[in-house]
Amino acid sequence: MIVITNPAFVQDEIQILHSLLEEGLSLLHVRKPDFSKIEMAKFLHQIKLEFRDKLILHSHHDLAEDFGINRIHFSEKERRNQSSPARFPKPCRYKNISTSTHSIEDFNSLENFDYAFLSPIFKSISKENYYPEKDLFGEIKLRKNRKTKMIALGGIDSENIQQVLENGFDDVALLGSIWKNENPLKQFKLCQKIALSYSQLPV
Repeated sequence: MIVITNPAFVQDEIQILHSLLEEGLSLLHVRKPDFSKIEMAKFLHQIKLEFRDKLILHSHHDLAEDFGINRIHFSEKERRNQSSPARFPKPCRYKNISTSTHSIEDFNSLENFDYAFLSPIFKSISKENYYPEKDLFGEIKLRKNRKTKMIALGGIDSENIQQVLENGFDDVALLGSIWKNENPLKQFKLCQKIALSYSQLPV
């Protein structure tokens, strides 16, 4: 199971992140789009060394080596800006790379990505007025790409995570259900308990 950081400031965020990781969070996507390189370095410096191998950087990828991080993520926009987005080269120094997609057609076209988010599955918890334009449960029946793991994102919480996993997604990513909850750790553990009965991403 994956958790994505809140792009905005969160009180006691590092403490919460450590709690999630200590409870067995597989992968933590560090997404802070407004952070400068210096701000990102300061943020990463606060995360314990023992958890660095579970971090995925969404920006300032050049910091990865300095902090012992071997996983990076490319946004849909970054991927599309490449000359051959479907054949995005995988840098050999990274354990894996991931990206974001919003249609089954884009997902099916991917090569050289270990996994990709497909979103939004449900109405977003973190973004206002962000709804799925298509029934992605129906769309994934058209899945042809089996080399890239398909990760569900968008509106997923403890009430619907089982439905998501039962409908063919390889794993889930949580954002709003964690950071909009009064008790992020409790919500995570509820989701984790359900997800543990399904296949997960290799760590």
